[in-house]
Amino acid sequence: MEFAIYALCAFTALLCAALLFQAARRTRSRMLLFSALCFGTLTITNVLVLVDNAVGPSIDLRWLRLATALVALCLLLYGLIFEER
Repeated sequence: MEFAIYALCAFTALLCAALLFQAARRTRSRMLLFSALCFGTLTITNVLVLVDNAVGPSIDLRWLRLATALVALCLLLYGLIFEER
C-alpha cells in the first residue's frame, strides 16, 4: 500500500510539471518555467523515495533525496525572487 501512495505522489508531481511546462511554453512565462522545473525536480525526489523504500536499509538515499528537494525549492525561490513582470 505504501508503494502505491508514493507512486501516486510521484505521478502527481510529474503531471503538475508537465502541465506547468505546457503553460510556460504557451504563455512564455518564466515564473511558470521555474515552477515546472521545481515540480520536475520534486518528481525526481519522489522517485528516489520509491527506490529508497524498495531497496530497504541496504542503501540510504536520504541525503540524495534531501539534496534534490533543496534544489527544487531553490529553483522555485529563485523564480519568486528574481522574476519580474
